[in-house]
Amino acid sequence: MIVGTRKPFEEIIALLGEPVGNRILVLGCDSCMAVSLASGEAEVKELIDELREHSDALGLGWEFEGRTLKRQCERKYEERVSELIDGSDAVVSLGCGVGAQMLSENFPLANVVPAINTSNMGAPEARGIFKEKCMGCGDCTIHRTAGVCVLARCSKALQNGPCGGTTDGKCEIDPETDCAWATIYDSLKRRGRLDDVRGLVPPKDWSRSHSGGVRTVRVG
Repeated sequence: MIVGTRKPFEEIIALLGEPVGNRILVLGCDSCMAVSLASGEAEVKELIDELREHSDALGLGWEFEGRTLKRQCERKYEERVSELIDGSDAVVSLGCGVGAQMLSENFPLANVVPAINTSNMGAPEARGIFKEKCMGCGDCTIHRTAGVCVLARCSKALQNGPCGGTTDGKCEIDPETDCAWATIYDSLKRRGRLDDVRGLVPPKDWSRSHSGGVRTVRVG
């Protein structure tokens, strides 16, 4: 899933500035960002409460509406609140970077303010804690590395074995982080498949990643 965190309140205020008008729509997303505890109904209400307090303190007279879409990245859900979007002076998006961009694309006259910093594609480790697992390179090779993505989980993105700086299975860049290659070695050893990583991997074909330009994926 896509992982993100809400921008600091002061940054959101700075992005809002002093909009011409005072109608502000706070738009959440009930998908990835909600799982990240950044964009559900509770988070929409929390941000509105903070914005209202700011408005009252400065006498700005801002008026607020709050909605949460099933997926902010899909036009069919955005269209359900099209009148609210068109009638707002600013739309504060609590969706990921994709959702905020889709709002801007589908409503070209809307003043869309991104309130989320999109981080990575990760998995939940515990409530509110996510670990990056994938960077969307477009050429998955985890079949060779015991299901571990070395691009996302090795600090140096090494594809042909560890760097030699591992200490007790931890990364030399961050001693709180497991060394991806130590994890790979231990997993393959348990499975009796160490031969999977004995050959050399050629340089990555980055043309399938974002390095090859904007990607369009067709399915079905």
